[in-house]
Order: sequence, then structure tokens, then C-alpha cells
Amino acid sequence: MSAIDQATVTRLKEAVAAHGDRALLSTTQPHADTLRFAIEKTAMRSVVVELVNNFQARFLISVGTDKRPLTGDFAILHLFSLDREHLYVLLESPVSEKDPTIESITEVIPGANWAEREFRDAIGVHPDGHPDPRRLLLADDWPEDVFPLRKDFPYNYQPPRAENVRPQMREPPAGASVMPIGPFFPVLEEPAYWRMFVEGETVVGCDTRLFYNHRGIEKLGDSVLTYNEIPYLAERICGICGFIHSTCYCQALEKAAGIDAPRRARYIRTIMLELERIHSHLLWLGIAGHIIGFETVLMQTWRIREPVMWLCEEISGNRKTYGMNTVGGLRRDLPDQIKPRLFETLAEVEKEVIAVRNAVIGDTTLQARTRGVGVLTNEWAKKICVVGPPARASGVAIDARIDHPYAAYDEVPPRIATQEAGDTWARVLVRVAELLESIRLVREALSAMPPGPICAEIKEEISPGRVGVSVVEAPRGEAIHFVLTGGDNRPYRWRVRAPTYPNLQAMPAMVAGANIADVPITLGSLDPCFSCTERLETVDRTTNKVRVYSRAELLEISRKRAHDGGVR
Repeated sequence: MSAIDQATVTRLKEAVAAHGDRALLSTTQPHADTLRFAIEKTAMRSVVVELVNNFQARFLISVGTDKRPLTGDFAILHLFSLDREHLYVLLESPVSEKDPTIESITEVIPGANWAEREFRDAIGVHPDGHPDPRRLLLADDWPEDVFPLRKDFPYNYQPPRAENVRPQMREPPAGASVMPIGPFFPVLEEPAYWRMFVEGETVVGCDTRLFYNHRGIEKLGDSVLTYNEIPYLAERICGICGFIHSTCYCQALEKAAGIDAPRRARYIRTIMLELERIHSHLLWLGIAGHIIGFETVLMQTWRIREPVMWLCEEISGNRKTYGMNTVGGLRRDLPDQIKPRLFETLAEVEKEVIAVRNAVIGDTTLQARTRGVGVLTNEWAKKICVVGPPARASGVAIDARIDHPYAAYDEVPPRIATQEAGDTWARVLVRVAELLESIRLVREALSAMPPGPICAEIKEEISPGRVGVSVVEAPRGEAIHFVLTGGDNRPYRWRVRAPTYPNLQAMPAMVAGANIADVPITLGSLDPCFSCTERLETVDRTTNKVRVYSRAELLEISRKRAHDGGVR
């Protein structure tokens, strides 16, 4: 862990206190890299302006918490990063149930747009002055004044469905037409609804409706599951980045509880995280080729990816959802006899990745489809708080492995890859460079991995009221997990932010003025990851009637078919 500049901590405390003694309620430093301010809600916006303008603080996420059983009110927390100082800053305000409002910060930080709308939907605290107060995560037919993350809301409640409810979508500018993309679209593996406003072939604006498959994972985490059951749920947040999320959750709770994972466990986490990055970037490169009709790239990169998946299966027993992380370390070791095979496979993958890189970089057709397409300027990347390869391709040199070192990255640091053009081609170059860098990191971590235990002994119960923040650099960018410990061996609040969450907010800026044919690859260049579909509807070909199957019905069909000898 990098040393924290105490002069910066002192300056921060003085800057927040300058808003008046009555505005600053308390200052605590729960961890060496975390500074937490409790302030009156009337001072929140002005303190945020101070942080952004004078400390170059970068907004990460907001957390809305129903603390009424504890303190009688709600709490709104805005989380920031001071990257160069390796410091997290938490600004938290109590919000009375009698006046559940707080001043919006979205006009100061456009990237806070979704986060503020989400805590409005989740706990019912309204961000006053928000420029787009529409619903975000709740279904359009969700009842008014029913807030799923309030403590008195049962995790398994199913509200009645309303009929003939349509999403609240913006109207196109005068003279423009609407071209819909989604909710189901050939180049999107998961549902998202985009309304492109076009004049001829040119995009002049867009609107979107996402969150079709909100799964209630955070609610399950603070109401049903225990601390050591959550890693298995966290691993299912993303089908590609599962180990990233389970690592991020475990690190957040370990920090909150003061648990130090053994050094060997931290090295193995690093190796698995980088293997996940390798196969994710190979998967993305293939899909990107598929979107623009370059099927050779798809076939080659997915072929190269397979040995990496086999390695993961040999280490963990699974190609994905490895089930290795637990609070305090790991459930499975990395056997020494696997190391020669790892080195051999990495050498072969590296050789083939270099060949693909050389072929891609020299392909004029590919460059014609990606150069100057989907440009995200450095200024907008910062304003919208974009992360990962899209940020680095726009010259924003952020990487959680460097800014907030975790696992073994303080001993095996990565070399950051950046580009300045901010277009789709730049995002291709960044990911290809990161592929080769990840191979180097796995090699170095394998060579330097120390002996010893893989899990810390936890002798005491985890005390309630402790805060832990963890950021892990997923292939798509920073994944963030915030944990507030509670009683009953489970979190009081668990907040997750996947990297696609901020990146998708950049789409309007990226497609403005673009040709409509370039929209699919522009969206694909973000490597968007939505949640998996949890229900389906079928059409009876004999009657043309539509039927929606429930989860219970699908399970019953599956069991019956399995009992009868498999699906035919």
C-alpha cells in the first residue's frame, strides 16, 4: 500500500471545515487510504465543488442507505478518488425522513447522473435540481412510493404488474426521426433500448432505457446472505468478470474488518485477475471484429482464448465462476505442478496475440471502420467519469492497480497503456497492449509467488458500523464495492458499481454527429456488459399467443426434461 500524503489529508480537512463548524459534523479516517466526512446536506454541493476544482477529485459512485433503524434517517454518501494521492474521500450527509431531499451534484459532475437517480429509486431520497429526474433502475410499472432498498421492504416482494405502461423517453429534435436499437439487437448479447435521433444518416442525439434485468443482488446481500456466502453471488454479477467482483467484495470486507489476506493469496488473486483480463480482452476483440464483419478476427481470437479458459478450469475446476475467493483469502491454492503448464500456455498465447496484433494494426479496412469513429474527448471522458480502456484511450491515465494498489500489484506493478485520439481505434490499441501486459504480469507473479497459507484465520466476529471500500481494475475498468458492516453476520449495506455503469453514460457524446452505421461498433467499443436475462417469453407457433414463463415454471420444465433423459 502506497504511503498517504498527510499534508493532503490536512488540506482536505481544512477545506471541508471552511464551510462552517455547523456544516462539518465529524471527520474520521477509518483506514490509511480512506477519509470520511459527515456534513450537513446543505453543504454537500459546495463541498463537492471544492473537491473537484481544488483537489481534482474524481467521482466514483453514490451510496444511498436506509439508516432509520440505526439513526432515524437516511444517509447519502458520495465516494471520490484522489488518484495521485491514493486516497478515497467519502462525503456523507444525513437526510431526514420528513424531508427526503438533497441537492443534486449532477450539474457539477455529469457522471453522477445515474448514481443520483438510482438512490432516488432505491431509497426515496430525491436529488433536487437533477436535470433528468426520470426513473433509472426500477421498472416503468413499479408502484410509486415503494423503495426496494429500504429496510422495511421484503427482499422477495413482487409488486403487481401494471398494464399499458410505456417507458418515459425523450422526443427527438424537430425534423429528426427515431431509429430504435433494441431492446434485443444482433450485436448486443443482452437487452438495452437505444433511441437514435437521426437526420438522414447522421445521429443528432439519442436516449436510452436500460436496467431491464435488475436482479436485486444488493438487496440479497444485506438481507438474506451472510458474509461468506456473498462472494459466490458477487461472482455472478458478471459472466466474464466474476473473479473481479468476488475479489473486490472480499477486499472491501477485509478492509472493514481489519483482516489481512496472506501474501500468497494476494499473488494468486493477481494471477487469476490477469488471466480473466486476458480471456476477456480476447473475447472483446473477437466480438468487435464480428460487429464490423471481420469474422476472421472473431474466429482467431476465440481460438486463442480457449487454452486460457482450460488453464482456469485446471486451477479452479471451472472455466468461469471459479469459487476460489473467501473472506480472508482463498479456498483453493494454485498447485506448483501447474506452473510449467501456465508458462508454456502463456508463451503460446503471447506468440499468437502478437500475430493478431500485427495483422489488425496493418489492416486498412479495419482502420477505416474505427479511426475517427466514436470519439470521446479527454474533457468529456473526465466529466462523465469514464473508466478503463475507454478512459485510457482518451488520455485519462487512470488504473486502479496503480492508483489504489491491491492484491500483489504493489509488488508486481502494471505498465499503463494510453492513447490520445479517443476513438474506437484507440480503444482497440489500448486493449491489445493490455493483453500483452497481462501476460507479463502473470509470468512475474508466478515467478515471485511466495509460499505460505492462503487464508487468514478470523478469530473474532466482525463488528457492525465499519466501512470498507475496494476498487479492482476489471477488463472494462474499475469495479467498486462499498461495504458497511452490520449484525447477523451480514452487511448492513453492500453497494456495487460495475465499470459499464459510468461508461455507458458516455454514449450520447460518442455518437453525436456520427453515421448511424457506426453506432454498433461505437457501443461495442465500450465492451458493455449488462446483466443476464432472468425471464423469457415464448410464442406458440400454432396459436401465435405469447406466454411469459415464471422462474418456477422454467425450473420445473428443466427438471422434467432432465428426468426424461435430457432436452430433445
